[in-house]
Amino acid sequence: MTLEFLSGNKLQLLTNGRAYFPALQRALDAAQREIYLETYIFADDDSGRRIAAALVRAAGRGVSVHVLVDGFGSKGMFEQTRQLLSAANIEVLIFGPKTSPLTLRRNRLRRLHRKLVVIDARVAFVGGINIIDDMHTPRHTPPRYDYAVRIEGPLVASVLDQTERLWHRVAWASLKRGSQRHPPVDAAEHGTQRAVLVVRDNFRHRSDIEDAYLEAICGAHKEVIIANAYFLPGARFRQALRAAAGRGVRVVLLLQGRIEYLLLHYASRALYGSLLDAGVEIYEYHKSFLHTKVAVIDRRWATVGSSNIDPFSLMLAREANIVVDDLLFSQELRRSLLDHMKSGAKVVAKRLWHRQPLWRRVLIWGAYGCTRLLMGVAGYGGKH
Repeated sequence: MTLEFLSGNKLQLLTNGRAYFPALQRALDAAQREIYLETYIFADDDSGRRIAAALVRAAGRGVSVHVLVDGFGSKGMFEQTRQLLSAANIEVLIFGPKTSPLTLRRNRLRRLHRKLVVIDARVAFVGGINIIDDMHTPRHTPPRYDYAVRIEGPLVASVLDQTERLWHRVAWASLKRGSQRHPPVDAAEHGTQRAVLVVRDNFRHRSDIEDAYLEAICGAHKEVIIANAYFLPGARFRQALRAAAGRGVRVVLLLQGRIEYLLLHYASRALYGSLLDAGVEIYEYHKSFLHTKVAVIDRRWATVGSSNIDPFSLMLAREANIVVDDLLFSQELRRSLLDHMKSGAKVVAKRLWHRQPLWRRVLIWGAYGCTRLLMGVAGYGGKH
């Protein structure tokens, strides 16, 4: 897979909600014509109300506002906000509104996990941060650790194209056509950075994000750093990591150290032994809740987005990542990752890992077997 990078972009790396939400609010308050916002979670909390208020203010100025949220991710926490937005004549759609958490039917497991915002076809945001207060982390030390990117330049048109396409598809499925206002796209160059939007869907782009990772890992010469909240890659991905380490590339994984989803937490640890034996370095982040989905390869290639490296993100959910070919951006992200590793992560020592008690090994491999069984029942086991 060869990525077609667009030059002339200005990219700003945003770490955590503390940087993301003020930048997003400023952009929303400057909107003059049109806003598209899609997210997995839109919570009725301090951050959610802050962004909702900015959307209402925009609608009051005559801005056409479109909000698309996932029916499962936002279930039980969006209804009050939805009523507020609808009362302000904001168009709101729900992706998969009637999904049961217990179903294993393929179409019911496909979720909208992207976090995209486009304002006036001029500014876009791509990343992994939901509309939820990252200081509210029950049983975890805040803030939730994550990234997003603010974009100006030709790449904005790609983000707009994706948000518009999905909006109209969901609108037709919901028997709602909605209004259509298309401000002129700002295709002017705002900087010098090269980047491309890579998405995952269930049509033409089923494996694009995974393929982009694999191409970069297989071409790595010096270093691969991946920080990922939910890490359960398939055989091709694991082999690529082991092969990179085998040819002398430093391969570093920063993974979730705290337990959120019990089954996935232990299932992912079934992969540690073979990776450690191959020379891969594994760090577990314990300081707070890790929610990142980023990577830096050879200090120049970088990605920030919504896609975890697990079966659900790589094979089921709609995801969106920005891939960047830029030395300064990649070095900034790399420094941030190394700083967080130093201040909040613990190394997984190979010698100690192989001396785990029997009960823990049984728990890990039992969780891995259950996860594979669930994927097989859903019809995806053979692909992972």
